[in-house]
Amino acid sequence: MTTTATPVQPAPGATAPAYNPKSESTTAKRAKSAIFHAAALVLTCVVLYPALWMVASAFKPNSEIGGQNTSLWSNNFSFDNFATAMDGIGGVSTLQFFTNSLILAIGAVVGTILSASVSAYAFARIKFPGRSVFFGMMIATLLLPFHVVIIPQYIIFQQLGLVDTYVPLLIGKFLAGDAFFVFLMVQFMRNLPAELDEAARIDGAGHVRIFTSIMLPLMKPALISTSIFSFIWSWNDFLGPLLYLNTPDKYPLPLALRLFVDQTQSSDYGAMIAMSVLALLPVLIFFLIFQRYIVEGVSTQGLKG
Repeated sequence: MTTTATPVQPAPGATAPAYNPKSESTTAKRAKSAIFHAAALVLTCVVLYPALWMVASAFKPNSEIGGQNTSLWSNNFSFDNFATAMDGIGGVSTLQFFTNSLILAIGAVVGTILSASVSAYAFARIKFPGRSVFFGMMIATLLLPFHVVIIPQYIIFQQLGLVDTYVPLLIGKFLAGDAFFVFLMVQFMRNLPAELDEAARIDGAGHVRIFTSIMLPLMKPALISTSIFSFIWSWNDFLGPLLYLNTPDKYPLPLALRLFVDQTQSSDYGAMIAMSVLALLPVLIFFLIFQRYIVEGVSTQGLKG
C-alpha cells in the first residue's frame, strides 16, 4: 500500500515567507568583503614583517641577530644597541649624521619647490616658441637612467673642485633637475581655470604676481606632495653621497649605517639596526603629518564651478 503525502497548508490567517533575493546578494557581498579583508590583512602582515623584525632586532644582542636564531623576540631585552648607536662611530657623533641628513633633505625640498614650481608655471601658463619641444625633452629625461650620467657628472664636479661638498647633491634640485616634480606641477596647473590668469591680467598683474598670489596658494597639495617625496628620496639617498663625499664628518645617515659593518673586523649589527630604526622616525613622522595631501596632490582632476 502506498501513501501520498498531503501538502501542509498554512494556518488560517498566516502568510508564507516571501522570497527576498536581496538578502542572498547581501550575504554574498559580506562573504566577499570578509575574504578580501582577511587576504589584505595577511598581505599586510607579510609586507610589514621586515619592519617588525628590524624593530625587534634593535633590542637584541649581536649574538642573537642572524645565524640560526630565527626567533622574532628575545629574552635579553636591552637598550644597549641604541646607546651604542647614539655614541656615533669613527669619531663622529650620531647627532652630526642626523644634522647632515637634515641639511641635505631640507635643501632638496627647498630647491625642488622653488625650481620645479617656477618651471612648471612657465610650461603650463606661458606660451613661448618651442614650449612643447622643451617640455617633451624634459619628460624624456625621465627615461634616462641615473647611472648613465654618473661618470660625466663626477668628472665635471671634480674639475670644478666641488667633490666632498654638498653642492653636487643639491645643485640639481635648484635647477629643476627632477623632471618628475616639474611634470607633477604642470599637470596640476593645467587643471586650474585659465580665467584666473585673465582676471589677474585685467587688474594689471604680471607673471610674478600671478604666480605668487594665485598659483602658489592653489598649488598647496602639489607642493606638499613634492616636499614629501623629495624629503624621503633625499633622506634615503645612498649612492649620491657615496660618490661625492669622502669625509666622515659630512656623511649622512645612509653612509653612517655602512660604517657599522666592517668585513675585516667585528661588525656591530645591533647598533646598525638600532640606528636604522632611529633614521626611519623622521621620515615616518613627516609622512604621517602630510599623508592626506599625497592623493590630492598627485591626482589631477579639474576644478568645478
